[in-house]
Amino acid sequence: MSRNTQYQFIPTDPTEIESALTAIYEKLAGVTVQPASPEKLFIQWITNIIVQERVLNNYTGNQNIPSRAEGKNLDALGELFLEHTRPGQKSAHCTIRFQISKAQPFAVLIPAGTRATDAGSVLIWKTEADAYVPIGETFADVEAVCQTPGKVGNGYVPGQIDTIVDLYDYCTECHNVTESEGGTDEATDEEYYNLLRLSQDGWSTAGSTGSYSYHAMQVSTEIADVVPNSPSPGEVYIYVLMKGGKPAGEEIKAAVYEKCSADKVRPFTDHVQMGDPEIVPYDIDLTYYINADSPVGSAEIQKAVEAQIQKYIDWQSAKLGRDINPSKLYQMLMQSGIKRVDLRSPSFQSLRDGKLALGTIDYEVTMAIPQVAQTGRVTVLNGGYEDE
Repeated sequence: MSRNTQYQFIPTDPTEIESALTAIYEKLAGVTVQPASPEKLFIQWITNIIVQERVLNNYTGNQNIPSRAEGKNLDALGELFLEHTRPGQKSAHCTIRFQISKAQPFAVLIPAGTRATDAGSVLIWKTEADAYVPIGETFADVEAVCQTPGKVGNGYVPGQIDTIVDLYDYCTECHNVTESEGGTDEATDEEYYNLLRLSQDGWSTAGSTGSYSYHAMQVSTEIADVVPNSPSPGEVYIYVLMKGGKPAGEEIKAAVYEKCSADKVRPFTDHVQMGDPEIVPYDIDLTYYINADSPVGSAEIQKAVEAQIQKYIDWQSAKLGRDINPSKLYQMLMQSGIKRVDLRSPSFQSLRDGKLALGTIDYEVTMAIPQVAQTGRVTVLNGGYEDE
């Protein structure tokens, strides 16, 4: 939801204000105000003061409305909502497998605070609790937290965190077995406001879709969309989509499951489970043409076309169940300054949003799984110039 922070409660046009003040003065004084008179200069001075005050009044009025407030003013309005605190930075998590040289007849301790890093020592990861390699085993999988908060810790694929910093008994090597995720920067005004709106559903403990969505979105500001549904009585599946159109990984899904399974969140009879949305691939294949008398050069138009295509890709994968819509791509491309476009792919395809109607009895579980579009091959050709 876009936020309008410039709503005008009272007019600030100096010409209108000056005219009104002049008319009032002339009526009271019984004189005509001349352009170069002292009265005219005084009225203009008063006009400037009134305009400044009205601008401040408009700003204050906007800052008292959550949809228009910014920064600390929006933070102050948070007390009106269930979600009253702006989400701050969070550190990324992953699971690291610590190995020992050979199995031992006793459990081998991996102390809390054991650190690991990547080959370039860019970031440090640390365990938060004691863990043990079981008797007769050669490894233990341990939860580790990035020591640099924010999104910077996300996206370390399995095997990338592979260097032990703090040695322990019989240690040999380590590597992460899950991709790191869950790191977030402080919520922007837009993200915080959207969470405030969702929090109104959080008051419910009746298992509404809005309530489950709100509690899931609390886990990370990197979550783009959440779809909860119930394919059978008492069964609740939650599907999570991250920004960038990527389904949530194991770390995020575990955090969402923990959040939405809490006794104060779910109804007693609900059994919460996590699901993965179905990926629907699509290609982009097009040829664009430039007007022969276009004042913009071919290279500049090419950059604009590429930017609009990326904008479409981001839009297409930002929401679960969003139909693959070539008309939207066509609309965006025409904003790049081209004359026309021959769009061969994608074609329109309706996607499931996973939002089932209540009371349906004979639907299948597979039909409840929401879909999300992801781009495959992108082919963009410049067809050259054409006359009007």
